[in-house]
Amino acid sequence: QVQLVESGGGLVQAGGSLRLSCATSGRTFSTYAMAWFRQAPGKEREFVTAISMSADRTYYTDSVKGRFTISRDNGKNTAYLQMNSLKPEDTALYYCAARKFFDAGVGGMKYDYWGQGTQVTVSS
Repeated sequence: QVQLVESGGGLVQAGGSLRLSCATSGRTFSTYAMAWFRQAPGKEREFVTAISMSADRTYYTDSVKGRFTISRDNGKNTAYLQMNSLKPEDTALYYCAARKFFDAGVGGMKYDYWGQGTQVTVSS
């Protein structure tokens, strides 16, 4: 069992930055691909970005390319999401997730474990 705990959300003005963290339990963090999803009020949860087990591959949805960066520290069992140039449309509850494979399915919803989410609000 893997537990994921997100932190780092908050209220920020448009153009600002936030860094989200996803701390995990257990000793198997390095065997999981990690991802970030988000869900805005009234909308479906959507994929944001994913990173492979060894951090050699990443994948981003088009709307965040060039602004968001995913990373991980396997020694600290933690994944990160650096968000720059934030826009009001980035406002959402952000979730981290883990799965055993980094393949064509990383942009889908089939993840083994999910966190509870951290709220990001961007004011205009």
